[in-house]
Amino acid sequence: MTKRIFSGIKPTGHMTLGNYLGALRRWVEVDQHQSDALFSVVDLHALTVDHDPGRVRRLSRQAATLMLAAGLDPERCTVFVQSHVAEHARLSYLLECTATDGELRRMIQYKEKGARARAAGESVRLSLLTYPVLMAADILAYGTDEVPVGEDQTQHVELSRDLAVRFNQRYGHTFTVPRATHPSVAARVMDLQDPLSKMGKSHASTAGIVYLLDDADTVHKKIMRAVTDSGREVTYDREQSPGIANLLEILAACSEGNPKDLAGVYESYGSLKRDAADAVVELLRPVRERHAELAADGGHVDEVLKRGAERARGMARPRVDAAHVAMGLLPG
Repeated sequence: MTKRIFSGIKPTGHMTLGNYLGALRRWVEVDQHQSDALFSVVDLHALTVDHDPGRVRRLSRQAATLMLAAGLDPERCTVFVQSHVAEHARLSYLLECTATDGELRRMIQYKEKGARARAAGESVRLSLLTYPVLMAADILAYGTDEVPVGEDQTQHVELSRDLAVRFNQRYGHTFTVPRATHPSVAARVMDLQDPLSKMGKSHASTAGIVYLLDDADTVHKKIMRAVTDSGREVTYDREQSPGIANLLEILAACSEGNPKDLAGVYESYGSLKRDAADAVVELLRPVRERHAELAADGGHVDEVLKRGAERARGMARPRVDAAHVAMGLLPG
């Protein structure tokens, strides 16, 4: 039986090399060909922090366009925007009635983001606490078998599993229990200026972040200026040489090589940086070119998203309706 996959990208910033190597490329090359796959711009998750509405709309469209530019084929998979499918929000409330306060407060991202907000004297939105439940709804609404995610999202998939099991035990079998999957190389691309931190879309400093729409010169400059380590030997050691390890993983992911093997090829940091920069430029070139074509034809992207939302609603509604009845609500 064909397995079902769900994954999404949050439009909180411009998409990065980390998004591509950690998720998007696998979606394109593997997941859409071997499964019944759904890929979503999860725009509701972008509302958990202070945001500019116009920017969220622009980034949502850009993310959808880049997903298609990277090679997602709407004839093979379902590409849609989360807020266009009401079943996500409908199911989220039911799962909030299944989750506990304690398990949500133990979420690492809530602890980290909440602590940063409080340290800055800012209030913390309730949605920052509850959004892992919405993420669980994203997954469970479709009978998802596998969720391809970065390592930092594994805890949220585990919550989805826990909620599915708990709901099934209390109210009758309704949900498939999903599992997280990870790419083997470059699952977590690190910031070029701070190799101990993930390359994120919403960082204040952009010097260490390669964006998918960066031109070739910008990519070269960012990688050539990447922070390395105090030694001179090129070795693959995440603990002792995180900067070099990050460059080796990026190069390995671009060239389908092995970072440990690549370390033995280079005698200087400079040559490693040059090859990594060249590899990234060539990897992203077709994506940038196709994005320009699609961005010039906004009607095509709109039509893809409309058809994707219709297909997603058709898949999600029967299961969400069943969950409502299972919990004791009158059928509509």
